[in-house]
Amino acid sequence: RLARHGHAYTKNGKINIKNSKYKECFEPVENGCKCYCCQNYTKAYVRHLITANEIFGARLLSIHNIYFLTKLMEDIRENLKNGTLENYRDEFILNYYGEGYDYK
Repeated sequence: RLARHGHAYTKNGKINIKNSKYKECFEPVENGCKCYCCQNYTKAYVRHLITANEIFGARLLSIHNIYFLTKLMEDIRENLKNGTLENYRDEFILNYYGEGYDYK
């Protein structure tokens, strides 16, 4: 549902690809992401697809969002095994929500 409305998860928080600031942004949806969308398309192109109501744009963002959530779960499992989950949680929340977010 989020992808259909132009939203994408990133390690630095959720973004709305429909924002005009992405009109000429020729970077992937998330730098460093290994999903099909980020490896092959730019924010500007995905934004164009979403604003033109092309279903391919929603599919690309869905691919990215599913990849993001799958990778997040893999990272959580790995940190559980290593006994570093609390540190990972704190770092993730700091990156995702920013400084000053109180989750405790």
